[in-house]
Parts: sequence; C-alpha cells; structure tokens
Amino acid sequence: MDRPKDSAREAALNYHRYPKPGKLEIRATKPLANGRDLARAYSPGVAEACLEIKADAVTARDYTARGNLVAVISNGTAVLGLGNIGALASKPVMEGKAVLFKKFADIDCFDIEVNESDPERLADIVCALEPTFGAVNLEDIKAPDCFIVEKLCRERMNIPVFHDDQHGTAIVVGAAATNALHVAGKSFEDIKVVSTGGGAAGIACLNMLVKLGVKRENIWLCDLHGLVHEGRAEDMTPQKALFAQGATPAGLIDVIEGADLFLGLSGPGVLTAEMVRKMAPQPIIFALANPNPEILPEEARAAAPDALIATGRSDYPNQVNNVLCFPFIFRGALDVGATEINDEMQIACVEGIAALARATTSAEAAAAYQGEKLTFGADYLIPKPFDPRLMEIVATAVAEAAMASGVAARPLEDIPAYKRQLQHTVFRSSFLMRPVFEAARTAERRIVFAEGEDERVLRTAQAIVEEMTDQPILIGRPEVVEARCERAGLTIRPGRDFQLVNPEDDPRYRDYWETYHHLMARRGVSPDLARAIMRTNTTAIAAVMVHRGEADSMICGTFGQFLWHLNYVTQVLGTEALTPVGALSLMILEDGPLFIADTQVNPEPTSEQIAETARAAARHVRRFGMEPQVALCSHSQFGNLDTESGRKMRGALKILDGQPRDFGYEGEMHIDAALDLETRERIFPGGRLTGEANTLIFSNADAASAVRNILKMRGGGLEVGPILMGMGNRAHIVTPSITARGLLNITALAGMPVSHYG
Repeated sequence: MDRPKDSAREAALNYHRYPKPGKLEIRATKPLANGRDLARAYSPGVAEACLEIKADAVTARDYTARGNLVAVISNGTAVLGLGNIGALASKPVMEGKAVLFKKFADIDCFDIEVNESDPERLADIVCALEPTFGAVNLEDIKAPDCFIVEKLCRERMNIPVFHDDQHGTAIVVGAAATNALHVAGKSFEDIKVVSTGGGAAGIACLNMLVKLGVKRENIWLCDLHGLVHEGRAEDMTPQKALFAQGATPAGLIDVIEGADLFLGLSGPGVLTAEMVRKMAPQPIIFALANPNPEILPEEARAAAPDALIATGRSDYPNQVNNVLCFPFIFRGALDVGATEINDEMQIACVEGIAALARATTSAEAAAAYQGEKLTFGADYLIPKPFDPRLMEIVATAVAEAAMASGVAARPLEDIPAYKRQLQHTVFRSSFLMRPVFEAARTAERRIVFAEGEDERVLRTAQAIVEEMTDQPILIGRPEVVEARCERAGLTIRPGRDFQLVNPEDDPRYRDYWETYHHLMARRGVSPDLARAIMRTNTTAIAAVMVHRGEADSMICGTFGQFLWHLNYVTQVLGTEALTPVGALSLMILEDGPLFIADTQVNPEPTSEQIAETARAAARHVRRFGMEPQVALCSHSQFGNLDTESGRKMRGALKILDGQPRDFGYEGEMHIDAALDLETRERIFPGGRLTGEANTLIFSNADAASAVRNILKMRGGGLEVGPILMGMGNRAHIVTPSITARGLLNITALAGMPVSHYG
C-alpha cells in the first residue's frame, strides 16, 4: 500500500480513536450539583414525571428527550462500500450517522446495532423500541430484507420509520433530476430512464421518479443479469418485477439508445463511453456507485460534452449525498409529531432541496467550499450539505406537508415563528439579533461599504437586497465587482441593485477631495495629498460620503488594522458631540450572551473613558432587549490591590456614582466574581449587581481583546461586532476575521435609526 493511502488510513483511525474512542458521548442537560438536584433528577422527584406520562402519553415529549431522539438502527448486512460486515463492525458508520443528525439538524441519536439477520425478527426488535424514540432511521440493511423490515415497522409503529438508503437517496436523486431537467429543458413526463441496480436504493429512486411524473413504461431496469423483463426468473423480487419491460432478454447496451437519464446504483465501469454516445442529446448521467462510479465524469464528458453528471463522490460536482435530506426530513417530522414520513413529505423535501440549489448560494456554503463555483447550472444541480438554509427550507416544507396530509399529531400554529426557531438553531446570533433586524426594517438607510470588492461584502449586499430595506453602496472597481459577483453566483449587479463608487473614476471625485481637504487643511493635508487619498483610501472616501449626506452610515475594516481605519473615521466624522467612546463586542456563548468592552478604541483608557464606555455599553445592551448588568473588571478586587488598573476602575466607579444611573454596575472585581453571584456575595455581600454580569468593562484593550479572542477561539463564542460606540451609528469598523453573516449583523446595527440607540 502506498504512503498517501497509509497516511489517510492512519488519520482516519486516529480521528476515531483520539482524544477518546468513538464519535459520541452523552451529556446531561440539567444540573446535578447537589442533593436537591439529585432528588429532582432521580428519586423521589422523577416519579412526578413518570406519573404525568402514565396519565397522558403525549406528555413524554414534555418531560423526556423522546421528542428529539432518533434511533439509527442497522444489522450491518449492507454497509455502503463494505457489504455485509456485521452489526459490530457497522457501529462506526452508525455513530457517524448520529453525528450528522446532531450537526445538521440538532437531533439527538442513539445508534443501535442488532445481531439479527431475520427481517421479521429484526422488525420485532425495532418495534419494541418505540417507547424510547420519536423516530427510527433504518440503515444499511440488505435488500430485499430492508423492504420487509420497513413495511412491518411502518404498519405497527406510530412514529416515523425511514429507511435512508432507500428514501434518502431517492429524495436527493429526485432533487438532482428535477434541476437537471430544468437545465436541459426537458420534463419528467417525456424522458426515457435507464437504470442499473435493483437494490433498495435503485428501486426507491425509480419509485420516486414515477411519483415525480416519469411514466413507468419509459423506465428500463437492468441488473447483473441484464434487463428485468417479463418471465425472468433469475434474481427477481416483487420490487423489480414492477419495472419489467418486454419479454425477451437484453443488455444495457441494447436499451440505452435514446435514454435521457441514466441512473446508476450498481458498480464501477458499468456504463461505457460508447453507451453514452447512444443516449439522447444533453444526457443526464447519475453514476452513483461508490467509491468508483459506473463511469468517471471525465470519460462521460469526453463522450458527451453537454452531459449533466452527478456522482456519489465529494471530489466531483453534484454529489448525491443523503445528508442533504435525512436530518431535515426528520427535523420537520419530529417538530409536528408526524406519525409517519409519507409521499407528500418526501416530495416536499425534493422540491425544497431543488429550489435551494436554484437560489443564490449562501456565504456559509461558499466559505466551506472555497474554490468551487456554486452557481446553479450543470455543475451545481443540488446544494452543498453545509448550506445552513437547508434546515429552514426543507424542514419547513416537510412540516407543512405533514400537516396538509393529516399525519401531524402536533400541527404548528405559526409557520413564520417556526422558521425563526429553525434559524435560531442554525445561526446562534439570530435570536439576539432579531430585535435589531426588526428595528432596522423600520427605516431605509444608505449603508456604504468601504471594501466593496471583498466577497464577504458582496454577499452581504446580496442579503441586504433580499432581506432588508437598506440601500447598499459599495466602493470598488466596476470590473472587479462584476467579476466577483459572477464568480460567486450572486444575482446583484451595480446600478440595478446597489450604487457603486469607482475610486478610480467617479464624477464626484473633485467634490470629495475638496471636502476632505477643507476638513484636513489645518492638519497637514495638502491638496495633492487630499487628491491621492480620495483615489486610494476607500475608508476615507466612505467617511466623506457620510459627511456629505450621501450615505447614512459606513462599514469598513474587512482588512487592515482597526485603529488605522478609526483614524480616518475620526478625522472626517468626529465632532464635539460624536467621538469614539469604545468598541463593544457581543460574544454569544453556549450559556448565554456576554458583552465585552473596550476591545479596540482606547488601549489604555482613563477613568473618565472607562466610565463613558460603561454608559455607552449599557445603552447598546438594551438594543438587544437585555437589561445591562455592568462589571468593572480588574486584577484588583473591591480595593484589595493598589494597582494602576484598580485605581482606574475605582475612579470610574466614583464617576458613575456621581449621578443616578438607570443600569446596574459594580466594581472593581475579578471576572469570576462578575459572572458568579455566589462568589461575589461571599467576597462583597450586598453589591449593586443583580445576578450575573452580562457586560464586562476592562481597564485596557489588551485584557478586553484577550478575553474576546479566548472566548471566540476556545470557548466556542460567536462574535457580533465590534460595535463602535459614540459615533451616532454613522460608522462601524469590523475586523478582518469577520464573516459575511457577521457583516450582515453589523449592517443591521448600522441600519437602525439613531432613535433606537437610547
């Protein structure tokens, strides 16, 4: 075996073995820190929950994890690419499936590997597990046993049972076929389909194509023994017999003539270039055998340059991957208490996936698949698994279909609210940012982006056009902006969707440099320097636009150092009333939000600046619907050290005490005292803070920035900000690490009317 394969094998084994074996663990969702917790979690308190469920079984969803718990069950008889390896050897695959459920749809899973090859006895075991789970995902069970197991379980169980190898594959194939026909200008009703492989996935895909409109008489199924035809006895099943064509034997090469769609779920090399040349113009070739497809895409493309091709592999475009389907169809089914996953729900899933591929690509998917062109067309027929919109679009479509078809035990009363809930699951900032976005939509503000050529900015502009009322203005060279919009698959274009300011050739250039020179003439800026700056410095250009009233707010900082940008912002927009006070970062953590200041503006603030930062931070915290509880943080704690940071914080406290304040504050203190009431009460009983602090003010930018970065890189924190305080919402400076989603959040903040700032 060669070194690369050795290396890849070792890496895969290490991934599964370290730092602890396997890919799953169980984590408690309730505290268990003392006797009181124990009495509620177990005896005697647990009896109350048991009695409630005994009285009304529906309440199991309220008192246990069952409503969000899926069983991934296999006997290991048909593991993808490995065959019948047995139940125990299949466990890594099933653990992986459980991880995907959690990652993509926040669904908890138990993987259950069963040593049972008899399909009826396996069905008995699965059915007996119904009290534990909200749904069952059958996996890697060989055909035709899988048909028997699923049929029996669906008949006897009152929860969704879904064999992903069948229906998950069929749904993604259906979505890919829908879009391939869209590109080719063909319809399901008119196409000829030739398929190889009569296993569970192959049969399910053909059944799905029939549901989507393909005529059964236009489907030709071949397997190892050739064409499935009337009267054939060898290796036949009732499922195959439904697609029998004619009464005479034939091979794949005999039936491929004029085929519009080849569907391969068989083995490598089954489809040849000669066969491809016999197919209809612009043939659709789904060569889904893994790891080696029925024909390699480059060979198919050589035979038919206009072919639309999908495989099961991630190293080619259009990977037919079940992860596009199963997490989200289960999410929608669980959320409405569906008793089954029916045809209507599956077709809704097909339509949702297909529609998403035709929409503009998300920034998150683009970031996960850098270097790939994710624009709808021949090489992008289905979305990528890391597109976060799959959750909202597909789960909602499935939930609505379940309700419409009458299988939802708990119908949703408010679909828009459900969509917002799904967004909160995907985007942790969504819930906290909701009041900000709602306030921003009450006005139409003009937001100018200094770095308009940056792809993150372009994606933000696309989102503004689609989701908000603000008017984006971008500074950049037209040819660069248009090329990058095209490359990123964005539909926005300058002049139509946003205003573009070309720093190299704008009719207002003279007005801009004269304005800048007028502001800076007594600060060492000559006319020549003003001209040069207005040709090259996009931050200064954006600031001049806001100063002249041609924009309401500016956003800069996707590259470069914060204080460099701040210098030009202050030069142009700073006044006696508007001056930078500090930078506030909102860190969204697993156990709640935490605000941190000043992370950028004042490296070594005075007591007066710290007090002003605290006041400004309190105003901004309220914009997020929270009551500020501000802690002045220092190495000194309530006067126990005579250090510079302690003296500054005590001075700030004295300033804040100088007049009544409408927010809670206290200091100086350590971070642990700020975040833990019990610790604080032991050290300094009777303080002014209520509960945990939600805003930490530090004595220098080094400390604030260090805490911010530790929370972001090691604490799993998601940052919203930095928010530039003191500039009346006229300017915001981000950092180079910001994402397109982060930019959209800052845009919403910039889009808020000043009246909302307190």
